[in-house]
Amino acid sequence: MPGRAREDRIDAAVLAATRQVLDDNGYAGLSIGEVATRSGIHRPAIYRRWPSKRHLVVAVVAELLGVRPTPDTGDLRADLTAALRDLVGALRDTSLDRVLPALVADLANDPELRAHFLATVFEPRRETTATALRAAMTRGEVDPGIDLDFVLDTVAAPIYFRALFGHLPLDDALVESSVDAVMRLVRPLSG
Repeated sequence: MPGRAREDRIDAAVLAATRQVLDDNGYAGLSIGEVATRSGIHRPAIYRRWPSKRHLVVAVVAELLGVRPTPDTGDLRADLTAALRDLVGALRDTSLDRVLPALVADLANDPELRAHFLATVFEPRRETTATALRAAMTRGEVDPGIDLDFVLDTVAAPIYFRALFGHLPLDDALVESSVDAVMRLVRPLSG
């Protein structure tokens, strides 16, 4: 479609400019005006796509984290390790480590934004991990009696905890420890 390429170009320019502003000014320093200036896209065009700067930040978070993070290659340990390494990289190597705590605070006070974040970022990412876990159950790699919601919460919780509080490093050791803990939690009972 002729119009879609233009729409994609506008979306890409706005998201790239938003990432730049977040990198340079942080979450509190983000403004639609600055995004418009850097992207060369007029404010009304931005507001037609994202009703607020917080919605724009959710779009950037989804882009940086990805919404299909957990592969299903047939090896749950390798799949979780790859997914968590990507997550650590996104949180450590971008402005997300500074953006996420402020965004989470805004989610607490804005039920519509929270619902948007859950639908755009949280649930799609969670579902890819659930799919990998269900496939591992079918292969006999995971106990089918696990509390799937608890395991899904457990997979990335240590990483998000460190990202939110910044008290310890986001590194490969954390990934390995997290995967080891999940694998102990889900292993099938031996007969």
